[in-house]
Parts: sequence; structure tokens; C-alpha cells
Amino acid sequence: MRTASQEDVCDASCLHPAAVGQAKAALPDERCVEQASAFLKVMADPTRLKILSALSTTELCVCDLAAVVNISESAVSHQLRLLRTGRIVTYRKEGRVAYYRLLDQHVTTMIRNALDHAQE
Repeated sequence: MRTASQEDVCDASCLHPAAVGQAKAALPDERCVEQASAFLKVMADPTRLKILSALSTTELCVCDLAAVVNISESAVSHQLRLLRTGRIVTYRKEGRVAYYRLLDQHVTTMIRNALDHAQE
């Protein structure tokens, strides 16, 4: 039986320069990779993913989000602070109430795709 490390290594020693060149040319710059990695890390938390899923349907205030994901308002506020810092959610104030929503269509698409993929 092969181990995982053996499966990750080519059986034959060959190099495909055209394919390697094409793959290297397609790599994003280091700054972009770091930002995308940070974006994915922020989303990679079950509580935050629930919040993001709820926000993918409509904008919600902190108390409504707390009711949806069944955690305290304080815990929701903490998670929203991380999501705002990560540029994943934004909010608008109406009087004393802040209504949160996903920042843009890219975030909405990422959340839906991740959840669709998990359901397959």
C-alpha cells in the first residue's frame, strides 16, 4: 500500500517545461496570494460561515443575527468585527441600529459556492 507521501511524488522523473511555464505565468503575485489566503482564513470558521450564509440572503442587525445563529449578541459583534476587518462584510447605520450585509458580489458568490460544494 502506498503512503500519502508516495502518492504525491511522480513515479517517473520528467519535466514538462511548457506546462511548468504556463502554471508559473498564471500564479498571482505574492501580495494577492497573501490577501486571498487571509480572506479564506477569516471565512473558515463555522460561526462566521453561518453568519455569512445568513447575510447572503438579506441584511441583518446584530440582534437578528444572534437569533439566526443562536449565539449571544456579544459573540456576533466579535465575529462581525473580524469580518469587517477582513473586508467581507459592511454595514449601514439607521438610527442606533447597524444593518450588516456582505461586502460585494464576490463574497456572496464565494459563500454560495462553498456551501453548494459542501452539499454535493
